[in-house]
Amino acid sequence: MSAAPYTFPITILPSDIDFMGHVNNARYLGWVQDAVLSHWRNIAPADAVASRAWVALKHEITYRKPAFLEDDVIARTVLESTKGARAFYHTVVLRGEEVLAEIQSSWCCIDAETLRPARIGEEVARFFFPSGSSTGR
Repeated sequence: MSAAPYTFPITILPSDIDFMGHVNNARYLGWVQDAVLSHWRNIAPADAVASRAWVALKHEITYRKPAFLEDDVIARTVLESTKGARAFYHTVVLRGEEVLAEIQSSWCCIDAETLRPARIGEEVARFFFPSGSSTGR
């Protein structure tokens, strides 16, 4: 069972544009990171946000269409599941109804003080998955 989708607005800056006149592919990684971390900060309880951080483990990006400077773009991210200290996200970058890119990513929750992996317990997961289990993948 996946959590509810979270929408993150994206502002395309002139510095995002590459020599071909569209957003550089590397910029999508920053957008995914911004969307996932915003999701965490806006849904998780304040004590969890203060005591934990996230590191990316893996990103798998499928580019569909280019984005341009004046485009109105969003990232819609969904937390698909958690397991131990790991979280698995699916993010779609959209221009209106057009899919520009799809990203599967996995993240590791860490203790902000020790920088060691920190299990995502049910007490935190229930904020993201209010009506069911978040484990399994």
